Amino acid sequence: MASYNKVILMGNLTRDPELRVTPGGTSICKLGLATSRRFTTQSGEKREETTFVDVDAFGKQAEIIAKYMSKGRPIMLEGRLRYDQWESKTGEKRSKLNVVLENFQFLGRSEGAEGEGESRAPRRDIEENTPPARSAPPSPPAADSSEDVVDDVPF
Repeated sequence: MASYNKVILMGNLTRDPELRVTPGGTSICKLGLATSRRFTTQSGEKREETTFVDVDAFGKQAEIIAKYMSKGRPIMLEGRLRYDQWESKTGEKRSKLNVVLENFQFLGRSEGAEGEGESRAPRRDIEENTPPARSAPPSPPAADSSEDVVDDVPF
């Protein structure tokens, strides 16, 4: 039986990331993410639906997120779903579906960039769900061209 477990989410942190380190030295960061969907009902009423997701990050990624992210900041992440089950202190069986982070990308302005003109704005292709615009590669110079060819082109 084939299976595939991949989640891609983009949203804002609902709280500051919580970083812990296990006795074995593994960093674990827990964060909350809110994603929103806007839609129009059949009656024409505009509505917004927000979904709250708990995310677990491990290792170096956990440390980076804890260092640079805070409540309200936007992030895009990839991960996999994990189903956790446990028994509460009162003996009730509890369960929860959460995301284990595999990859991420910071979105929006970096904290040090305010007033400096530097920005980490989301890529336009992610915002609009369209493929990125790609420019054609530069044409090679004609063989009979008398112009000098520059070898240190930065692309």
